[in-house]
Amino acid sequence: MASLDHYRTLGRTGLRVSPLALGTMTFGDPSWGADDETSAAIIDRYLDGGGNFLDSANGYTEGRSERVVGEYLRAHPGLRDRLVIATKFAGNMHPGDPNGGGAGRKAILHQVHASLERLGTDYIDLYWQHNWDRHTPLEETAATLDDLVRAGKVRYVGLSDTPAWAVTRAATIAEFRGWAPVAAIQVEYSLLRRTVEGELFGAARELGLGVTPWSPLASGVLSGKYSRENPEPSGSGRGAMAAAHLTDRTFDVLDALQRVSSRLGTTVAAVSLAWVRQQEPVTSTIIGARRVDQLESNLASLDVTIPDEDLAELDGLTAPDLDFPAAFLKQVAVNWQQGGTTVNGVPSETFSRG
Repeated sequence: MASLDHYRTLGRTGLRVSPLALGTMTFGDPSWGADDETSAAIIDRYLDGGGNFLDSANGYTEGRSERVVGEYLRAHPGLRDRLVIATKFAGNMHPGDPNGGGAGRKAILHQVHASLERLGTDYIDLYWQHNWDRHTPLEETAATLDDLVRAGKVRYVGLSDTPAWAVTRAATIAEFRGWAPVAAIQVEYSLLRRTVEGELFGAARELGLGVTPWSPLASGVLSGKYSRENPEPSGSGRGAMAAAHLTDRTFDVLDALQRVSSRLGTTVAAVSLAWVRQQEPVTSTIIGARRVDQLESNLASLDVTIPDEDLAELDGLTAPDLDFPAAFLKQVAVNWQQGGTTVNGVPSETFSRG
C-alpha cells in the first residue's frame, strides 16, 4: 500500500516527490474547473495527506492557475520551501506575438519571469518545456534553462510532450556540455493511451529520467462515469475530449475494470490510477480534480494494489500497437540473437527463417 508521503526521487536527482502530483489545470476557471475557494480546499486536502508536488503551467486558465497557487502560498507563510512547485513554458500568452510562446531564449526569459510573478515566488522547483518547439534549436533551449538553474530561478528542468528523439538529444547535449540535466519527462499515459511504452519509456530508462504521466483517467473515461449503458454521463467537464476514446474496445476495458474493482472492493477510477502507478517507469502520476470529492476518489487509488492476474488481464486488453521496430525486436530479433536461450529473464526460441 502506498501513500502520498511515500516519496520517490525524480529520475537521477535528489528531489523527493509524492507518488501522486496535484495537477492544477482546473484551477481558476469555475465554468469547467474549480473556483478559487474550491481550488484552495483541494490543495488543503492534498497537503493534509502528505502530498508535496503541485504541477501547473503558464497557459493553464490563461495564467489564473499559477495565480491561485501563488495566492495559496501567500496565505500560508513558510509553506513554500516545503513544496515542489512545477510549472511550464512554451504556451503563448500574447496572441499575435510570435515570441510570446515557444522555447527560444527571448520567450523563455519572458515566460519564467511572468510565472514567478504569478506564483509569488523567487524560484521554480521543476520547470517543464510544455511541448516541443519545432522552430527552436534544442541547444538554445537547453542553454537557456541551464542559465536559469545557475541563476537560482529554477532548480530542475523537464520535458513534456516531446518526441523521444528530441528528449534523448537534449539530455545528451546537456550531459556532454555540463549543463543542467533533464530530470524527467511528462507524457500522456493511461490504460487507453500506452504508445509511450515504446520510444519514450525506453529513453527514460536509458537516461534515468523520471516519468510523470498526465491524463491517467483518459479525460475522465476511466473515472467510472462511463459505461456501455451510460456513454454520455451528465456533468462531464471534458466530454468532447472523452468522446474520442469511446469505442467498443474501450467499453471492453471498462467492463474489465468494473470486474476488477468489484473484486478489490474499490472503484474503477482507483484501479485505473493504480495501474498507472504500478508501471515500472512511472515516478509520480498527475491527478486533477474540480471538486474535493473527486480528489478523494483519486487519492483512494493509493490503497489499491492490483494483483498480477488482474494486471495481466488489463495489459492484454490494452496492449498498444507500437511503431517499428518494436514488434520486430520482440518477435524476431530476440530469437535470432539468443538462439533459444534465456538471457536476463528473457526467453527465446531457436530462430528459423521459416
